[in-house]
Amino acid sequence: MRGHIVKRYKGSYSIVLNLGTDPATGNRKQQWISVKGTKKVAEKRLAELLHQLDTGMFMKPGKITLADYLKQWLKDYCWANLAPRTAEGYKSIVHCHLIPSLGQIPLTQLKPEHLQHVYSDKLAAELSRRTVRYIHVTLHKALQDAVRLGIIVRNPADAVKPPKVQRQEIRTMSESDIHIFLEFAKSTSYYALFFMALFTGMRRSELLALRWSDVDLILCQLSVTRALHQLQDGSRIFRQPKTAKGRRLISLSPSTTTLLREHREQQEEMRQALGLTLTEEDLVFCHVDGKPLLPNSVSHAWTKLARRTGLKGIRLHDARHTHASLMLKQGIHPKIVQERLGHASIQITLDTYSHVTPGLQQAAANRFDDIVHGVSENETKEILR
Repeated sequence: MRGHIVKRYKGSYSIVLNLGTDPATGNRKQQWISVKGTKKVAEKRLAELLHQLDTGMFMKPGKITLADYLKQWLKDYCWANLAPRTAEGYKSIVHCHLIPSLGQIPLTQLKPEHLQHVYSDKLAAELSRRTVRYIHVTLHKALQDAVRLGIIVRNPADAVKPPKVQRQEIRTMSESDIHIFLEFAKSTSYYALFFMALFTGMRRSELLALRWSDVDLILCQLSVTRALHQLQDGSRIFRQPKTAKGRRLISLSPSTTTLLREHREQQEEMRQALGLTLTEEDLVFCHVDGKPLLPNSVSHAWTKLARRTGLKGIRLHDARHTHASLMLKQGIHPKIVQERLGHASIQITLDTYSHVTPGLQQAAANRFDDIVHGVSENETKEILR
């Protein structure tokens, strides 16, 4: 039996957990935990503790600090369940901000005022409001998991308001900007990649993970099935999209299909010169020998080219925003735009590109006016005849 309940006195029980045998002494190890309330409360607490033992999250009560818990949380939850880049982001926040500021506080004694004080100090030290909010999001997630596992009763981060972050203005390229930018890009090895970023709205990670087997040049479409991520240690991994909507089909325009055909022919010629054969599993955008491109190198090349063409401040990710904004301005239904971008919901698309909405609203109002008045005038003339 891994654990059982012992009645102490009225309204009080003890939970006895069997933690195995001490390898040094051979003695049985037990942990006694007091619980106030009914037997039903004690049974529920026993179930929670046994779950913690099963998941490796059990820590002796009274001795666990926030630092202890966060380190365990990173190991048992983040690295096991999240995408590596996401887990790295949490790790950075935990070790750079949370442990130095709050790590010494016992987990059960952590209070909302502790968190609010740290957020104020971070803002006073001129840390960006966005970063402070991310600190809050990370801590809230970690503490919510502690509540779920029964380690703490309530989440102190629920009572704290993080600083509001003003949404950054989205910068996009105009039609003429795109023509000028791509004309300059023809002299670089990234022309096809940058063209695809603008004409499909795909993420950098998705473009760099694209294989020829994902591209159908006959049906003029491609499948987004994975993404390339580079970790802090320099290693690169391929991961499936975070959401089901991330796995999607994207229709290709005639110019994009032509570009990819020409790009494949050039790639085959270069491979043959090296004595290599291009296969369907090879990357569409890569080095001559087939090795993946470095994500940061691609972004730096875009930034450098943008400055040359007078588009300072336009990032590679803004190609995605440009693609979406131009489609919406042309009257393409937001649902179609959502599907092309791989947003989890249409609400994300509408919220992200709300700056386009006023123009769409006016165009819709004008079209309605034309339809109603046009029909009314014709019918009125027929009736009056």
